[in-house]
Amino acid sequence: MLSDDPDWQAIKTRASQENNWFIPEFIDHASRNIAQSFLKNDILENWANIYQLQATNSEPRIVGIVMAGNIPLVGFHDFLCVFISGHKAVIKLSSKDRTLLKHLVGKLGEWDKEVKELVQFADLLKGCEVYIATGSNNSYRYFDYYFSKYPHIIRRNKTSVAVLNGKETKEELERLADDVYLYFGLGCRNITKIYVPVKYDFLPMLTAFKKYNYLADHHKFKNNYDYNLALHMLNKKYYMTNLSLLLIEESSIFSPIAQLNYEFYNNKKEFYSKLESMDDIQCIIGKDFIPFGQAQNPPIDDYADGVNTMKFLTSL
Repeated sequence: MLSDDPDWQAIKTRASQENNWFIPEFIDHASRNIAQSFLKNDILENWANIYQLQATNSEPRIVGIVMAGNIPLVGFHDFLCVFISGHKAVIKLSSKDRTLLKHLVGKLGEWDKEVKELVQFADLLKGCEVYIATGSNNSYRYFDYYFSKYPHIIRRNKTSVAVLNGKETKEELERLADDVYLYFGLGCRNITKIYVPVKYDFLPMLTAFKKYNYLADHHKFKNNYDYNLALHMLNKKYYMTNLSLLLIEESSIFSPIAQLNYEFYNNKKEFYSKLESMDDIQCIIGKDFIPFGQAQNPPIDDYADGVNTMKFLTSL
């Protein structure tokens, strides 16, 4: 995944062609984080030792995995958990990301024939004993209905926020730009809303964010920017922009593509208490939380929705 292997390079190009949101830069970022944060020997061994895994799973279950496709290889962690725990995986890939993981599993199968028995891909998940599904709030209701009688993990829409105090350095603001712009903001770990103190000066942040202004040349991203800008102008809503992102004062923590919502806070203690009670937040970035720039670099033991997938799988 970190090499110049021609087959891997060709697969990444194909994935970009199939889904225009998967630009090469973002596929490389996802691949690099998986290789460096998940797949190093010491990381895998320390992680596996926590769950006292045996060399062979004497009672493997068939685990159906419904994967999302909002960012490249977003379902890799679920695959890895099932694979490491010794269960059999039947994977339903998203139509938006159907190339990358299939190629990687195929490469594993070349190195070890047993992989072909442990991992399969299917358009319909039939005969599974356990389910892990990731989707939207609408698909959550569908999954909950059909999978309720089986052991399951079902995930729905989440997003992430950042807390600023107005004393951030230029470097911290540039790292915050990574949290906002990577994957065009489509990931559940992308920052879609910031909380700032009253009288916060937005100019340094907008200036730091210009490092990603080249994304405004991407046609799908630009279409979203233009559409949301037109809406705000028609509604005579106050906005700020650096020509690649719209800053809008809005209470919702979810924002459309090419827009970042903001809200002012006063009492820090009360505000932090409010944040901790919000169910739709995947992660929080800030000086008292996850460091700036690390939203899209989760470690191997950072589980989606705070549900420990390995603990779930090893307790079956």
